[in-house]
Amino acid sequence: MTEALPSSARKRARETRQRRDLWVLGGLFALMVVGLIGLAAATGWQETLDQIALLSFWQIAMLLVLSAMNYFFRGLRWHFFSLRLGLPTVFFQNLRHFIGGFAMSATPGRVGELVRMRWLRRETGWAFERTAPLVLVDRASDLVAMALILAVTVALSAMGLAKAWPVVLGALILAYIATRPKLLAGLATAGYRVSGVLPRLFARIRGAARSLSAFSNPTVMLAASGLGIIGWLAEGVAMYLLLVWMGADVGLAAAIAIFVFATLAGGLTGAPGGVGGAEAAMIGLLTLEGVPLEVSVPATLIIRVTTLWFAIGLGLLVFPFAERASKRTAHAVE
Repeated sequence: MTEALPSSARKRARETRQRRDLWVLGGLFALMVVGLIGLAAATGWQETLDQIALLSFWQIAMLLVLSAMNYFFRGLRWHFFSLRLGLPTVFFQNLRHFIGGFAMSATPGRVGELVRMRWLRRETGWAFERTAPLVLVDRASDLVAMALILAVTVALSAMGLAKAWPVVLGALILAYIATRPKLLAGLATAGYRVSGVLPRLFARIRGAARSLSAFSNPTVMLAASGLGIIGWLAEGVAMYLLLVWMGADVGLAAAIAIFVFATLAGGLTGAPGGVGGAEAAMIGLLTLEGVPLEVSVPATLIIRVTTLWFAIGLGLLVFPFAERASKRTAHAVE
């Protein structure tokens, strides 16, 4: 597929958007740190710093390794979905797309991760509506994996997470809708009939919905959810190890449940990267488990840096390579 070279005006606009995205990322990180610093100051600086000082370099490295496991298994799932859709891509190419997309994780609703579709269009010639199902099934698989983890860990722990069950049910319902081609197409048709606007957008949604048939097989979603469960469990275990190293008496199932619930809660707020909501939920749930603020605050700061911000950091490293590789492929096709 031939892609016209952007004009100087488009180049400047793209550079402006990239600078804006970096400022947004920096601002979100600053807001998170400022909020946690405020809580740390309220609980006592010395106690907070003492807790952070308990961790060694190797312990921090272990947290990052567990996060990297999450990204690897979910990247493997993205590759599996790409093969299922019939894309002419290879593993490292798909992994580059998946990791590079993390650079845009802090956009509202993570819509910035749709940059993966742009790379695929350049490298394969496939239109957006043909590759969009990848995003839907990837999110749906995450919802299923996290909902199942949350259901099991809440059942195994003595936590009072009564509100977790509606979240579990809601996540499973959304995942079901996102993987039902006829249902999603019907919703798009109904949406157009009710609104009477944006006919091309609703038509593209219906076209993308039809491509979902490649993933409607229960065996496919079972295998994909298994990879997601392994990935998210790795980060849940990281949360548990961190709390143990900081002297908090929280069981494995409870620690995983807190991490997964807070991550889901942050995502439901619609805030970029779930910033604000996830941290508040995590600190609140740890407090309910009897973890003092001088432990819960630094623990939340560290786990968010080694999960969300570590992913964004990796994405920012890979993003330029993904851009250059996609442009080279597009120019070669021309």
